[in-house]
Amino acid sequence: MPQADALKTGPLETYNRRYSQRGLLNRYAEGRGRYFAYRQMTMAGLSALIGLLTFPLVGLVVFFVAFLGDMLDTVYLARSAPIGETARYRHVQVISTITAAIQALSLAFLAWSPSIFMHSEDHLHQAHATPLFTVGILVGAAINATVILPYHVSAGVTRLAIYGLTPLATIAIETVNGTGGGIADVQLFQMAGLGVLYFSVFFFVSFISGRYNRSRKNTLAMALQHKQLAQINAKLQAQQLQAQRLALVAENANDSVFLMDEEGRITWVNEAFTRITGYRYDEAIGKMPGTLLNGNDTDMAVVRALEKGRATGKPFRLEICNRRKDGQLLWLETNQVPMLRDDGTVETIIAVERDVTAAKQYEQQLKDARIAAEEGARVKSEFLATMSHEIRTPMNGVIGMAQMLERTQLDEDQKLYADTILGSARTLLSLINDVLDLSKMDAGEVILSEVDFDLPACFQQTLQLFEPQAQEKGITLELDIAPDVPRMINGDDRRLRQVLLNLVGNAVKFTESGGVRVAVSTSRVGDRLRLRFSVADTGIGIAKEKQDQIFERFSQADAAITRRFGGTGLGLTISRLLCEAMGGEIDVTSDPGKGACFSVHMRMQPATGSGLAEIADSAQHLGRSLDGMRILVAEDNRINRLLVEKYLQDEPVTLEFAMDGAEAMEKTPGFDPDVILMDMSMPVMNGLDATRNIREMDIRQPVIAALTANAFDSDREACLKAGMDDFLSKPINRDDLLAVLRKHSPAQGRRVVV
Repeated sequence: MPQADALKTGPLETYNRRYSQRGLLNRYAEGRGRYFAYRQMTMAGLSALIGLLTFPLVGLVVFFVAFLGDMLDTVYLARSAPIGETARYRHVQVISTITAAIQALSLAFLAWSPSIFMHSEDHLHQAHATPLFTVGILVGAAINATVILPYHVSAGVTRLAIYGLTPLATIAIETVNGTGGGIADVQLFQMAGLGVLYFSVFFFVSFISGRYNRSRKNTLAMALQHKQLAQINAKLQAQQLQAQRLALVAENANDSVFLMDEEGRITWVNEAFTRITGYRYDEAIGKMPGTLLNGNDTDMAVVRALEKGRATGKPFRLEICNRRKDGQLLWLETNQVPMLRDDGTVETIIAVERDVTAAKQYEQQLKDARIAAEEGARVKSEFLATMSHEIRTPMNGVIGMAQMLERTQLDEDQKLYADTILGSARTLLSLINDVLDLSKMDAGEVILSEVDFDLPACFQQTLQLFEPQAQEKGITLELDIAPDVPRMINGDDRRLRQVLLNLVGNAVKFTESGGVRVAVSTSRVGDRLRLRFSVADTGIGIAKEKQDQIFERFSQADAAITRRFGGTGLGLTISRLLCEAMGGEIDVTSDPGKGACFSVHMRMQPATGSGLAEIADSAQHLGRSLDGMRILVAEDNRINRLLVEKYLQDEPVTLEFAMDGAEAMEKTPGFDPDVILMDMSMPVMNGLDATRNIREMDIRQPVIAALTANAFDSDREACLKAGMDDFLSKPINRDDLLAVLRKHSPAQGRRVVV
């Protein structure tokens, strides 16, 4: 057995286990059960004797009572053992004291029974012997109770009290009945005899208790001494084993190990020292490590730290750049431990050094790779921002002009052409948005904008977008919102709509008959809300082996699906990443040919109370008039200027245009605009610089809304930081443009910079 295990199970632990309160009670219970049969044989013999001297039935009754009392006590203790925790110990202690009293009463009944049944005329010649019989049984029982008294004090005291009171009760009854031979005789003889008996029992109890306590103290002292000896022995063995191991390690270690004296001179080196540094044993002895190993690349600050560490007399660790004997660069991780004399001075320094040159080179490679990756991410971000701007700018013209074309009088063919242009442009824009979203998520640039919003309205409005498509295909589109779902919650409703659009769009696209059902529920987890919704369809379904792949980017369940239904395979990837960003997850269950069910969990918050005010404020904005509003459009793209002009041609506003930021800054004081629609990317001066300059002018400050093709959250933050008030992303939707203008109409009040 290992030394540590021996200490855990040594005499002291055995003593604590045996002599603790629970240990003593367990030993008491074990003893009562072990000697139960012997006690029954003794009581059976005594009961048989009583039956012979009185009546057989009396013997049976006496044995039955004594047996029941003893069995009750023994069975309870047997069922309660082993006794563990403190609360259970106290419970068992109280109940076992009561069962001990019952057992003692049943034995007292056995001892007293001759005095009850031998006073008949048939047994008068034997009655004079009953007191001696009773006392004999009670003395034996008292001796037994005294022996087990240390194990269960309350039970032992209870038994002794009952055994001691039984003779007194007998004498008292005989005195009352007049069968005791007179009061004077009772006082002189019986009471004197009981006094001697009680004194003897008391002396015996004191003797047994004292002997028990002495034995317990001796056992404790021996256990403590044994533990101390075991600890000393274990320490000595550990020291010997450690010395042997250190000797083996030092001699055969792959790391360089050498010893130094108090001045820092090498006194011993192992073979690994020679292999790592190139210096032989005889070349190293008596030399200072720095004299051998320091080179031009060695950092002197590290050398000073090493010398300071040795001077403190405490273990230390550091890394140092050295040179091998052949001049090669050598990085060492040195761990030095001083061995002290009794007076605290350093006697020997043990140095263990590991060659970490390869690790340092790998670390440098990782650093270079990280720099290259960061540069690549920066270039990628710049490229995506440029592509976003360059693609969205013409897309703004295509979509905007197609929308304006739809508002004109068209014949059937022309309407078909316009719808096709608009649909294709929106598809292309969706693809651009998916690629940009995925790029932003990969770069960790997704910023959640958590606000109070109307949850049922969010789902209802999103599903309304697919009603024409569902009606055209002849499928149903159902929304089931649980009754306990709150109306207002706090979260990013824009990202929630994006996930819902992807899932419902896929469900409608892949369902030819039947329908699509969206179920919504919420639950509370502490002070948070957990939003759960599922999108189930009766469409083509997904094979089991493909279900793990559909959330991968540019992946669909089958190549034939791409040819038949189209799509990039990015929608589910983006949905999964958005769910994870909102502290949730998305999974799918499906059987081919029977449809699919996508389940989404998202972390939300209870509404803060601001959402209803925002909804009321938005409704108020919708009713505002644009009559008389002066609008300056800073846009370098001619098509975009024309598009804004067409969007607002039926509105009672005054428009002015600027080709770049510098021209916008020049026209602002004279034109006095209420709102400036400011493009971010323009020649001469960009929109951010123009905004900063306008904010420094001593004029009535206009509302400035960003008009940009850049779609990153960082762009939105840059606009707001520069002093802009709102943000419109290209391609611009006419309704979104009008909503922003109404929001900032003069009815809201004009800001003035003082």
